[in-house]
Amino acid sequence: MGLLDLLEPIYSALPSVKAPEVEPPLKRKLMWSALALTIFFILGKITVIGLQSGVEDRLIGFQEILASQTGSLITAGIGPIVLASIILQLLVGGKIINIDLTDQKDRARFQGLQKLFAIVLCFFEGAVYPLSGMLAPQPGWLFLVIAQIALGSIILLYLDELVGKYGIGSGIGLFIAGGVAGRFFWQVFNPPLINPKSPAGGQLWKFIASVGQFGFNYASLVLLMPIVVAFIIFLIIIYANAMHVNIPITMGRKGMGGRYPVKFLYVSNLPVILAVALFANVRMWGMALKNVPVLGQIMAAVTWATGSSLEPNGQGIYGLFGRLFLQIGSLGFGEGLAFMAPQLLQGAVYLVLLVIACVIFGKFWVKMGGQSPEDVARQLQSSGMYIPGFRRDPRIIERVLKRYIPPITILGSIFVGLLAGIGNMTLGTLASGTGILLTVGIVYRIYEELARTQLAESHPLIRKMLG
Repeated sequence: MGLLDLLEPIYSALPSVKAPEVEPPLKRKLMWSALALTIFFILGKITVIGLQSGVEDRLIGFQEILASQTGSLITAGIGPIVLASIILQLLVGGKIINIDLTDQKDRARFQGLQKLFAIVLCFFEGAVYPLSGMLAPQPGWLFLVIAQIALGSIILLYLDELVGKYGIGSGIGLFIAGGVAGRFFWQVFNPPLINPKSPAGGQLWKFIASVGQFGFNYASLVLLMPIVVAFIIFLIIIYANAMHVNIPITMGRKGMGGRYPVKFLYVSNLPVILAVALFANVRMWGMALKNVPVLGQIMAAVTWATGSSLEPNGQGIYGLFGRLFLQIGSLGFGEGLAFMAPQLLQGAVYLVLLVIACVIFGKFWVKMGGQSPEDVARQLQSSGMYIPGFRRDPRIIERVLKRYIPPITILGSIFVGLLAGIGNMTLGTLASGTGILLTVGIVYRIYEELARTQLAESHPLIRKMLG
């Protein structure tokens, strides 16, 4: 009896959101999605009971991606959910766990195992925060603090399942987009004097005040640069989402012509979510093991390579280009580059590792999500579609699709990795490049799903075709 068979009684007994018997109408989908997002924001405002005053936030660069808020019930955010997915993907990809993801029964077992593993990691990561020093529980409150953090992530786990079955898009994407959008607009347009700790207000007001007081100089350029870069990233992502390759297909005996589009962002932004969540967990493990001989030093080196620092005030790669411009303006070009050389080296290593991780996760996701050439060929064949000029054989379709899908998967993964990494090093505290990338991609996919749902409701025949 294998491990899956031993664990099946446990994960089969876990509560789950029942799938709808009938496809919910669009208005109800929007209602459930709005409800889940509202609960997410409420959880972010509920402070964990039993904490001492003061929260040391060492994951500020990752909070947007983890949909977390340190010190609240969503301190761990979606981190345990994403980490469970990453680890199980690696185990399945390495054939350590024998699951055929093309089989519906095996896929259901995988989802059950992933839910069980995610719940275990909720408690594990709930313990990492207080034990690593990021949270300081009051005496005797440690286990209650851990339970509250774990409960917050478990609630997000079931909200994600609720949105997936009754809402629009995915809950994880919805939480990320909501958190990033809220933070971005507040950081840019926060009115002056409302926040006593920052009387100059948001980034836009700081830029206006700097230009009015000192004129347009390096300091004002650094303040303006994140806003401009965020807008550029927005335009690039919108353009990239529209890029695709059309593969001609024919359907039916009469040979009705059509096209099968393979998007440039075939894997969307999922590789970035998985890669950055992995980097965030590396930092957490590094903080938890920093006092362990040898292992602590190894984790410190790995944490540095993934763009962070275990030091409380370590800046890492976030806002690297802004600091570089300030040093060049203060010391000159040559001396400024020399002064920033160690941080630039860290940024280069981080960018390479991020791209590699995105490519690996992109290839895994294509295989796991039923988007590989083999899976798509079977889907087209079962729908009565074939490529004109070739025999009606799924192996022929697969061979043609292999010319496009694997290269586009790699190119798309490299593209989103570079865009997210460069954005992280440019945007600073305004937002992360990863957060902007994910938010635009998520909102674009939600828009597409809304359009498909509305079209299907208006035209029953199209609904049958889409189904």
